[in-house]
Amino acid sequence: MNTVQFSVVSSIFTLGGLLGAIGAGPSCNRYGRLLTMRLTTISFVIGSAVETLAPSIALLSVGRLVAGLGCGAAIVVVPIYIAEVAPPKEKGLFGAFTQISINVGILAAQLLGYFLSRGNLWRIILAVSGGIGVLHLAGLFLVPESPRWLAEHRSPQEARRILRKIRGHNADVDAEVKAWNIDADADDISEEESLLNAPPGSHPSQNPKSASASVNLWQAIKHPAYQPAIIAVVGVMFAQQLTGMNSIVMYSVSLLSTLLPTTASLLIVAVSALNLIVTVVCAPLSDKIGRKACILLSIAGMGICAVLLALGLMFGIKVLAAVATLLFVASFAAGLGPVPFILANELVGPEAVGATQSAGLAANWIATFLVSQFFPIVDKALGGQGKVYFIFAGFAVFFGAFIAWWVPETKGKSGVEEVWGRKEARERIE
Repeated sequence: MNTVQFSVVSSIFTLGGLLGAIGAGPSCNRYGRLLTMRLTTISFVIGSAVETLAPSIALLSVGRLVAGLGCGAAIVVVPIYIAEVAPPKEKGLFGAFTQISINVGILAAQLLGYFLSRGNLWRIILAVSGGIGVLHLAGLFLVPESPRWLAEHRSPQEARRILRKIRGHNADVDAEVKAWNIDADADDISEEESLLNAPPGSHPSQNPKSASASVNLWQAIKHPAYQPAIIAVVGVMFAQQLTGMNSIVMYSVSLLSTLLPTTASLLIVAVSALNLIVTVVCAPLSDKIGRKACILLSIAGMGICAVLLALGLMFGIKVLAAVATLLFVASFAAGLGPVPFILANELVGPEAVGATQSAGLAANWIATFLVSQFFPIVDKALGGQGKVYFIFAGFAVFFGAFIAWWVPETKGKSGVEEVWGRKEARERIE
């Protein structure tokens, strides 16, 4: 595989991720969170199977594209589902499981790659991912639909029943149901009338109000009620990637190999393990100090460590470069890694969550592509030696200022109106 072919095979996954992220928002609003997650998992399985058995680079690229579609869609719908089934006071903790799962996957892939990156053994790595997808698909038939989505699009009665099952039969769910802003009594009457007037053998499966409940991406972008949230989510997602984390994940071996020739490959495994450990340990942090404070502390740490890493690489200070790399990853894992995935659900109402999350994750995939494609080019243009990390430090300053100015705190807020300081009820686009 030459350089151009390797670039195509690598980047086409990102293209699939972008397309999947854009399409997942409308899908999870229209067809439900659960069905969309099942479809994304099927995409994983098909993509992995094609990659594993691919006899040519063209088919390998097709498999990467299909797997990318599933990955892009999953990263949109899964955080939404988690936020809607998590206990209200522990959304930050449960929301961190998106990033924890990503880190587990990265660490597993790197460990497999460390031992199997020779001959045709690389196909085993892809087959393992397909097997995990099969198990995941089977598990998705054991979980319920999001109660909040059901309340908006199907039956508030069914939504309340499932919520009580999730929380425990003795749990008081009245406050949580009230926060949905659904007129349960009116909907119950409407549902009874629909059942009485329905033809024999049929039943109405859709809430009559749901047609006006969902907001697509273009509507959300145009509507002034949702624009501040979209700007906030897109900005935070750009910050997650443009502060340089993926440069460590993707290029740390080549970046550090001249400085640490015998330990660079092991260091990247250590980086992934540290990322996972810190993400797990810091999972409750955003529930304690707040989402915004968590992100700002994380970005500050990454900016400082980016400068230290650049200095360590420039002057050949091995200990400084290694320590700065590990602290950079730890800073990311403490806030900017997990927290952005839960923001969309707390900055807009359920009618626009899918659209807002799609916009944010589309920005995330675009930024991932920019870093993966242009990091080595910019690093070489600057003469190597890690000078590119001064640029990442500059991005950290810029995005830190943007988040401090624009993004509101959502911890402890009862709803979107309180988050943005509005008194009026949330608007619906009809």
